[in-house]
Amino acid sequence: MKKLISSLFAICFLMTIGFTQNQKTTTEFDSSFAHTVYFWLKNPNNTDDRAKFETSLEKFLKNSKYAKTNFIGIPPVAKRDVVDGSFTYSLIVTFESAEAQESYQSEKAHLTFIKECKDLWEKVIVYDSQGLQK
Repeated sequence: MKKLISSLFAICFLMTIGFTQNQKTTTEFDSSFAHTVYFWLKNPNNTDDRAKFETSLEKFLKNSKYAKTNFIGIPPVAKRDVVDGSFTYSLIVTFESAEAQESYQSEKAHLTFIKECKDLWEKVIVYDSQGLQK
């Protein structure tokens, strides 16, 4: 019985590793165009506002036709003066081109996110970057 349980555990473990490696290949960072957004919520300590924001943001990214990869973050506790941790959320989205990012701006998923959440934030700053052409 112990051998059977050990074997099942090993199979599950190997399947998990295989799935994780497969996921990495489909979400590899695309350095063509990065869209970085910082959000400052009006009520950053309100758990309902945060839940609404996170749910809407995740739904939007799942349904975007143009966003290739994404990262949603919150500020860590920083110990260096050069780190700005004043924002509530950060978002990094990559695109295959500047044209794809432009199309993303007017897609339904993006516009729905803005409509659902614009009353939650007091400030948004966007930094767009194109990768170096080598």
